[in-house]
Amino acid sequence: MKKIGFLSFGHWSPAGGSQARSASDVLLQSIDLAVAAEELGADGAYYRVHHFARQLASPFPLLAAVGARTRRIEIGTGVIDMRYENPLYMAEEAGAADLISGGRLQLGISRGSPEQVIDGWRHFGYQPPEGGTDADLGRHHAEVLLDVLRGEGFAQPNPQPMFPNPPGLLRLEPYSEGLRDRIWWGAGSDATAVWAAKLGMNLQSSTLKNDETGEPFHVQQARQIRAYRAAWEEAGHARTPRVSVSRSIFALVNDLDRAYFGRGNQSADQIGYFDPHTRAIFGRSYAAEPDTLVSQLKEDEAIAEADTLLLTVPNQLGVDYNAHVIEAILTHVAPALGWR
Repeated sequence: MKKIGFLSFGHWSPAGGSQARSASDVLLQSIDLAVAAEELGADGAYYRVHHFARQLASPFPLLAAVGARTRRIEIGTGVIDMRYENPLYMAEEAGAADLISGGRLQLGISRGSPEQVIDGWRHFGYQPPEGGTDADLGRHHAEVLLDVLRGEGFAQPNPQPMFPNPPGLLRLEPYSEGLRDRIWWGAGSDATAVWAAKLGMNLQSSTLKNDETGEPFHVQQARQIRAYRAAWEEAGHARTPRVSVSRSIFALVNDLDRAYFGRGNQSADQIGYFDPHTRAIFGRSYAAEPDTLVSQLKEDEAIAEADTLLLTVPNQLGVDYNAHVIEAILTHVAPALGWR
C-alpha cells in the first residue's frame, strides 16, 4: 500500500482558460478539491506556499477550513518556507489547525527556494544570524518550531496573571499532542535529508533537487531517501519515519487528457540552476495511456522507495478536471502497481 495525495501550488490568473481567476477562486477551489479527493479515496490534500506571488501563501486558514470540511484525508503543506515564519506563532496556528482536523495535519516545512522578490523574508522582519545565510535562518526557525512543539513549558508566568495559570513554566497553546511527529522537511540535497533525519522529521522530496551525481533524477532521489533512512536509524528514533515524493503524472484516458498532456514535451529530466552556484535537476513528468504509464512508473526508483506519493495537479484547470486526474491514477494506475 502507498498513500496517494495531491499537491497544489494554488496558482490563479485572469488569463483565458483559467478557472482560478482570483485568490478567492483558488482558496475555495482548494477546499472543494480536498473534499472531492477524499470522496474518491485519496489519502492527502497538500498545498505549496509561495509569497509575493499569485499563489497560495498563508496556509493555516486554508488548512483549518479543509480540516473542518473533511473527515479522513490527511491535510498538509509541501512546503512552508521557514525563512518567513515566526516559529512560535506558527506553532499556535498549526496546533489550532491540527485540533480542528482531529490530528490529520502533516506539516511540510523547508528553508525555501528562490522567491519572487529579493530577500523577501527581510520584508517579514527576519534576517540571517551574523555570519550566516538565509538557509541558516530557515533551519534555525525550524529548530525553534520543533522545540516548542514538544509541549514543554518554557515561559515564566506573570505573578499577577489575568487568568489563573497551571503550576510551572508555561507552554504555547493550543497544544496538539503528536503534531511534533508529523513535521516533514523538504530536502533539496542529500545533506539536508540527513540533517532532517537527525532531528526526527519526516522527509519530503520534491520534483527537483541538487544535481549531486549527474545520474537520472529518480536515481539521485532514491539515493537521498536511502541516506535519510540510514541517518534515521543511526539517530535511534523510536518511530518509523515517513517519506513522500512528488510527481506530475497524467493517465491519458480521454480526448481532453490527450489535448492537455499528450504532447510528451516534458518526458525527460531537465537541468537548471537554483542560483549561480547550485546546479539542479528537475524530474520528468509522466503522461501516457495507463498501460504505458504503469510500465514507466515501475522504473522510478524513488517512487518505489517512498511510502507517500503526491500528485502535482494543474489547479487552474478547475476542481472537476483535477478530481478526474486523481481518480484516473487511483483507478487505472495504482492497482496495477500494487499501490492499492
